Amino acid sequence: MFGRKKTVNEALTPQDASPRPGAKNRPTPKRRDQEAANKRPLIITDRKAARSKDKVARREAMAKQRAGMLSGDDRYLPVRDKGPRRRFIRDSVDARWNIGEFILPVMLLVLLISFVGSDWATMLVFVLVYGLILVAIIDAVIMWLRTKKKVVAKFGQAEKGDAFYAVMRAFQMRRTRMPKPAVDRGQHPS
Repeated sequence: MFGRKKTVNEALTPQDASPRPGAKNRPTPKRRDQEAANKRPLIITDRKAARSKDKVARREAMAKQRAGMLSGDDRYLPVRDKGPRRRFIRDSVDARWNIGEFILPVMLLVLLISFVGSDWATMLVFVLVYGLILVAIIDAVIMWLRTKKKVVAKFGQAEKGDAFYAVMRAFQMRRTRMPKPAVDRGQHPS
């Protein structure tokens, strides 16, 4: 406080020139120098460049997240798909043929048949639509009961929402399922 002022050279040169282990071995930078180095404007003057830079960064982050989701990486999955229990349910559903996944293609066929307009076409549409829906529901119930037995054996109990998760995945066409199926048909998880 009342001592003499040090010169710039005395302040920067350490008294002991040998580096000590565990020490930083350099002078502490002044606060104003650190703050000046970290200063950035609050409002960017070139808004067009900032917008394009932000757009590129967002696009890269979304591409990374989508690639992780497609591969089934747990870090990038939404909350509803995370965890070993949900992975097991996904693999169980993906390992079998599900009648529910054929509903959409059959509905397109039914739409084409309904344009014919004759009595036999109307009866065929009725039988195809309601018959397929009934058979798909029965298949989904059987699939869930078998999957639930495996889930209880492996994880102790099935949680709320597991049945809905399995049935909704079974009613999606295999190509459109997210995350993508990680097992082939017939390759049941153990």
